[in-house]
Amino acid sequence: MRRRDFSQVVLLSASAWGLSVPLAHAQAKAPVEGKDYIKLGRQAPVDTPAGKVEVLEFFGYWCPHCAKFEPTFDAWLKKVPAHMVVRRIPVAFRDNQVPLQRLYFALEAMGKLDELHGKVFTALHGDRASLSTQDEIANWVAKQGVDKAKFLEQYNSFSMSGKVKRATQLAEAYQLDGVPAMGVAGQYFTSGSLAGTMERVLAVVEHLADVSRKG
Repeated sequence: MRRRDFSQVVLLSASAWGLSVPLAHAQAKAPVEGKDYIKLGRQAPVDTPAGKVEVLEFFGYWCPHCAKFEPTFDAWLKKVPAHMVVRRIPVAFRDNQVPLQRLYFALEAMGKLDELHGKVFTALHGDRASLSTQDEIANWVAKQGVDKAKFLEQYNSFSMSGKVKRATQLAEAYQLDGVPAMGVAGQYFTSGSLAGTMERVLAVVEHLADVSRKG
């Protein structure tokens, strides 16, 4: 898959990312390689121990489709089986999206994701807040009751560059061309444009994780 220009990602039809198909219906048909998902030609890096299956959700706070998908994904995340280790990976296709990558990793380092992850989506896509610079982001975080100085310490920490670089490496390894999308076990990639809906994507992910677990 080729990486599409960001403007093409934004112009994807809403139906391609729709959440209207019931999960039970989505599970009725076995996922098909090349249609519902792609098997990578080269293994992507994984960071999970033996016996576990790594599942990655690629997203961007800037992405309206990701904002729409978040409640469904969050509900699903609370019910995943023990053999699945699910991680969110913030993506930036352009330099001006990197500050929001840093926001995610800073909140993660401070243990504030459960409290503020959903609120970032609401601020951007509901309240239309501007969170495009370090100062805007830090001021918004401070309004949420987070120590601004400690946040900026994490936001500009030495380890931050490594986290952003790792996220970029994973996006490239999975040949990511849009978000939201999901990777499984360093071997499989699926998205709404492949599976049809993001709800079906979750059914495909469960199938691929089970296949990977069984070896």
